[in-house]
Amino acid sequence: MRKQLKKHPGLIPQLVFLSLGVTGAVLYLLRLSRGPHVTLWDKKNNPEPWNKLDPTYQYKFAAVNTDYKSLKKQGPDF
Repeated sequence: MRKQLKKHPGLIPQLVFLSLGVTGAVLYLLRLSRGPHVTLWDKKNNPEPWNKLDPTYQYKFAAVNTDYKSLKKQGPDF
């Protein structure tokens, strides 16, 4: 690999960015696998994990069935 980098020095930035991307992806996956989770998915001890959340906890919801025709159009009309 060193021979290739000496012959083609333009590959060095590509290798640096590639290694940064792979390292970031691995660290993010480790964080997801070990991180503090709001809910624990344990069917035996905690079948309903949402019951342990504080009443003031702000849930994150996404609108799956959005009717885009009824939304108000913002911005200039062309």
